[in-house]
Amino acid sequence: MKQRIFSLPLAALLLAAACQPEPAAPAETGTDAETTDAAETAPETAGKREWTKGGMVAAADPRAVEAGLKVLSEGGNAVDAAIAVHTVLGLVEPQSSGIGGGAFMVYYDFEDDQITVYDGREAAPMAADENLFIEDGEVLDYVPAWQSGRSAGVPGMVALYETAHEAEGQADWASLFQPAIDLATEGFEVSPRLAGLLANERLRAAMRLDDNEPSASYFYPDGEPLQAGTVRDNPEYAATLQAVAENGAGAFYTGENAEAIVAAVTADPLPGEMTTQDLADYKVRIRAALCGNHGAIRICSAPPPSSGGITQNMIYGLYDRMVPQTDDLAEEDALMAWVEAQRLSYADRDHYVGDADFVQVPSEDLINEEYLDARAGQAGPLDGTPQPGDPGEVLGRDPMIDMWGRDLTEEHAGTTHISIVDQYGNAVAMTATVESAFGDSRMVNGYLLNNQLTDFSRQPRINNKPVANAPGPGKHPRSSMSPTLVFDTDDGALRMVTGSPGGNSIVAYVSKTLLGVLEWNLSAQEAVNLPNVVARGQSVGVEVDVAKGQEWADALKEMGFVVEERTGENSGLHVIVVRDNHLEGGADARREGVAKTLSAD
Repeated sequence: MKQRIFSLPLAALLLAAACQPEPAAPAETGTDAETTDAAETAPETAGKREWTKGGMVAAADPRAVEAGLKVLSEGGNAVDAAIAVHTVLGLVEPQSSGIGGGAFMVYYDFEDDQITVYDGREAAPMAADENLFIEDGEVLDYVPAWQSGRSAGVPGMVALYETAHEAEGQADWASLFQPAIDLATEGFEVSPRLAGLLANERLRAAMRLDDNEPSASYFYPDGEPLQAGTVRDNPEYAATLQAVAENGAGAFYTGENAEAIVAAVTADPLPGEMTTQDLADYKVRIRAALCGNHGAIRICSAPPPSSGGITQNMIYGLYDRMVPQTDDLAEEDALMAWVEAQRLSYADRDHYVGDADFVQVPSEDLINEEYLDARAGQAGPLDGTPQPGDPGEVLGRDPMIDMWGRDLTEEHAGTTHISIVDQYGNAVAMTATVESAFGDSRMVNGYLLNNQLTDFSRQPRINNKPVANAPGPGKHPRSSMSPTLVFDTDDGALRMVTGSPGGNSIVAYVSKTLLGVLEWNLSAQEAVNLPNVVARGQSVGVEVDVAKGQEWADALKEMGFVVEERTGENSGLHVIVVRDNHLEGGADARREGVAKTLSAD
């Protein structure tokens, strides 16, 4: 029986607060879906099931959540609601995501008991090569790469909307955009978080948001950042959404909008080489979820180029192998096992994960039980830098560790996460992004373009060996995004929906909620409120400005870890836990989100 090791002492201190055998064929447009993997059937269930637990939406802004609940209340499903939620987020939270970026959506169909992953990750233009971020023989530093035209990938978000809706949606397509269109037309109140980021002098000095037009006039009228409470309209965004609502994704990927994107990307400084053909040719990839069984639970997330399916299964599986097997588990032992599991998983992920349509990624090997058994015994010195393992050697095949050069690509935190369970029992976990704050600062028709290609390794070769996550034509950059669904292995019942923004820290943030709810018996909100602990590389980052944080930092130092004390962690976790007779939500107080239940009225 699992122990509630974080029970009364922490609870008193906590902050208040599958897959589808044959995906549906898409319509014949320039954004047609592309099926790249055979699907895997979810755990079988006996007889027809009924869903009686209601619906819930958890996302980063109350206005977006209300838009999603409205769609559900009018008979729409989780996919329909996700589109409405995200189009509002693109307006009120443009620093994090929008239609100029991309996403991974993991969708669970309750009636058919199937899971489908929609990969709407941004793609490199066909003119890109491994030297995308090499200038005069030198690797570009992050900031000039971020603010360049080279950083913008072909946006996948609107194509994902259309592909997922055609396959799964049931509400009228045009109606899904109306809440965002209305807000953009009538004006929305600028939130404290948006205002704070616009006024942040360090961020403002790095990005060109207040230098470029039209972003300067939009975000910095009269040269001053928008203030919290200001009502800001965005008629250009409303017009863009209206065109998509009336004419489908083709209105985004062809014609005047496509030409405007190309003009922005190919402008100085360091212009990119995106073309209108790149936009017209964009395809959503429909994939099988990557799932792993861990006793009574099954964890499913997105496969590469997402890190979710690999890392969430690795961390959970390694934790189970490394934690002392006792009925009286000490908090320090659980903390140490979690940190060690992270360190090993991050090392493997950094080395092996890239776009599996272009490079060999040993996804199944990395979550193989035999490999996890071996990997759990490979923890190095606590003050050292963890090294990747070799699943080829462990599983009796040729060693594979030297296929790739070692990679420590940084990923920045311009991202959002949406968790939805609808009144029919379907679920969506969708993480969406423009990469860094405000993407690449280039604004087109009311929305910002992404800088997603900086998620590639800017240094394409290390020790004369190619890096798995090097840039390439048409390639999707590796992502830390981990939209995750959890099921019961016995009856296949949905147990949890979770995910977060946060750059490469997403992996750690999401694993915290999985362990918090499933191993430590916390509520969704209690798990979200736990201190963030990120163990990638030599040091362990610990969030010390929340309850329990300093205590955990001190404990890890005492164990011998190199600890970096952090404040202002950037998680934005949104969690739904399925309980016996209701849904339980958790929303991250570190951002502005809420989790709300669908009214029975």
